[in-house]
Amino acid sequence: MNYKNGRDVLPPSLLQELQKYIQGDLIYVPKLAEQRAHWGEVSGTRKLLAERNKEIYLYYSNGWSVADLERKYHLSGESIRKIIVKSR
Repeated sequence: MNYKNGRDVLPPSLLQELQKYIQGDLIYVPKLAEQRAHWGEVSGTRKLLAERNKEIYLYYSNGWSVADLERKYHLSGESIRKIIVKSR
């Protein structure tokens, strides 16, 4: 994380207002909600899990049992069933 000096990035009036509440400490200013990426979007994990879940449903549709899918994907039967129900 990059730290920036308030004097360099804030207008003087806003800096003075902030100094009424906090001085000399670090403060985190979060991004706007619409600018934040959802979980797994940046790393690609969300996409990988969606592909895995489609694959699980495809195998199930082709006759694989929940127990077979548990062994193949190292997931619990409950997780496999949730994926199948969600994919229908």
